[in-house]
Amino acid sequence: MTRPPGPTRIAAAAAHFGRNLDHDLGRIGRLIDGARAEGAALLVLPDAAIGGYLADLRRPDPDALPPALKPDDPIFEQVAAMAGDMVVCVGFCEADGDDRYNAAVCLTGDGVLGRHRKVHLPAAEHIAYRAGNAFAAFDTPVGRVGMLIDYDKTFPESARTLALDGAQIVACLSAWPASITNAAPKLSQDRQSRLFDLYDCARAAENQIVVVSSNQTGAAGGLRFLGQAKVVGPAGNILARTWAKAGLAVAELDVAGEIANARRVLRHLDERRPEVYRR
Repeated sequence: MTRPPGPTRIAAAAAHFGRNLDHDLGRIGRLIDGARAEGAALLVLPDAAIGGYLADLRRPDPDALPPALKPDDPIFEQVAAMAGDMVVCVGFCEADGDDRYNAAVCLTGDGVLGRHRKVHLPAAEHIAYRAGNAFAAFDTPVGRVGMLIDYDKTFPESARTLALDGAQIVACLSAWPASITNAAPKLSQDRQSRLFDLYDCARAAENQIVVVSSNQTGAAGGLRFLGQAKVVGPAGNILARTWAKAGLAVAELDVAGEIANARRVLRHLDERRPEVYRR
């Protein structure tokens, strides 16, 4: 599933999602329609776009967790039907027996292309979810893609593992809130707002890949989500963004061409010295 050389339009969504699955599906459909109208071949929706995220990161209420869905739940057939020939990444809470995972799936109308379970769990998220244990890239009609879920991108090894697996595009699906310990009066001044942008740009530049970063907006319980969806080029340059408001960040670029240009002289992946790195 190699995409022919040339420009590809890529969209990252900033939007709010909650527990009402019908409402979430309606919003997903509108975002897909909006991305299609922009000519996007890839749309990255936020973490927990199906069923919403936690309302409290420090003391999650075990009786108020997002609905856990099996990987073959019919809801994914509905999302796939809406996606059609578009590649869509979407986050949800995955049920595996008695275990729950913060998960993401990448699909088109033809079916599932790839899956990811969040590996790095912040604060008390372990009360709600088990941790995943792998990062793997997969082939799609827009190129080779890998997925991260919010806190995963804090760790350079996450995106680096995907880049070494051939990922040209890393989709970062987030439900990333403002600081819960030192909230700023404006989201734009918040420490987590700065870090969210920093990680997106650093992961793209250090691996010389494209990063497509989505996020939730609005509030849930005591959490205020940052928005700040964006598309970042392989030089770490922000090509399109939404700031704090809901909407789509859409950029057009020749993914393979931009990566080849970034790696024309300096090839970070080839110039690593893993034998001197400490584990």
